[in-house]
Order: sequence, then C-alpha cells, then structure tokens
Amino acid sequence: MFDCCLFFGELSCAMEGKKDARGEAHFVGMREELIEAKRSLRTLEGRDVLVIYHLETFYAMDSYCYHEAGALQTGDIEELGGKLCIICPNHKYKITLAEGEGLYKYTDPKEKSPVAMWLSKGPKQRVHSITEANGEVYVKLSEDPQRLDSDFYQGERGKVQRASIEAAKAAKAAKALQEKKSR
Repeated sequence: MFDCCLFFGELSCAMEGKKDARGEAHFVGMREELIEAKRSLRTLEGRDVLVIYHLETFYAMDSYCYHEAGALQTGDIEELGGKLCIICPNHKYKITLAEGEGLYKYTDPKEKSPVAMWLSKGPKQRVHSITEANGEVYVKLSEDPQRLDSDFYQGERGKVQRASIEAAKAAKAAKALQEKKSR
C-alpha cells in the first residue's frame, strides 16, 4: 500500500521516501494508519527507518540493530532503567527508543548484595525526529555527523553486509542439520 498525499502541490509517497515540500521531512503515513500498524518500515533516501508507535508516542530509528543487523521491527519493547527500549530479536541487545543508546545490565561484584542496574554504552542506533501535522506524520533523518554503529547496515553497502550475515547464518544452520543427520 502506498501512503500518498498532496502537500503544497507536490505528491509525497512514503513507500518511495519522497520529501515533503519543505525539503527536510519525509511523509511516512497518516497518523491513524501508523497507530494501527504500531510498527512500519520506510525507506527514506536509501535509509531503512522503523517508525514505532508505543504508549501514545511516535519514534523513528534505523531499522536494523547496530550489533549484527537484526530486524528491530519484530523486537519486543520493554521499560529498562526507566527508559523504553526495543529488544533486538537476534541477540537481545537493548536499545532506547528515544536516544538510540545501547543498554547493558551491570552489577558491582564488590557489593555484598549486588543490585543490577541498567547502564548506557552511549548512542549506538541512529534515531530520527518525527513531527505531525494535520493527521500526517513526517520523519526528518538525523543530520548528526557522528558515525553510529547502526550506520554500517544502511544503504547499498549495508544491504551487502546484511546479505553476508544471512548467508553465514544459513550456512551454519545447514552444517548443523548435516551434522545432526550424520549422527
């Protein structure tokens, strides 16, 4: 399905990642449709972006996990250390929805009764800003020049990297199956 609208005389289609007339934000869908979908994948300027609606708030981030390109679209969302996080379905990496920080659980082994707490690894996943106008939702891609780990799996080079990871997984599974049959 193509989410399109006429905006100041320019046709904008989310599935094609067209910019709106302001030249900065990309129309990604109608508010009600995105709320119903809860998660939507869009390609904007060659970048795969996941739009998430959770607890009455929209978020947008790179759609592949910074660790090994797991598809975040199928990850669970949990609150950890007071922050909403998406959990990568592949290796259970925790990523904050608002800041794209990688979180890890820490306990101080010197403590008599150690209490686990969630600490930040810093920004790992690129997040993008979302705005709404007249029931339409727009994503403005991050212009932060700092290279983040999730950048590695974006664009044409990212497609090659993701395909390489999938091929390695398939080969490993085939080898395991072959070993199981030979027993």
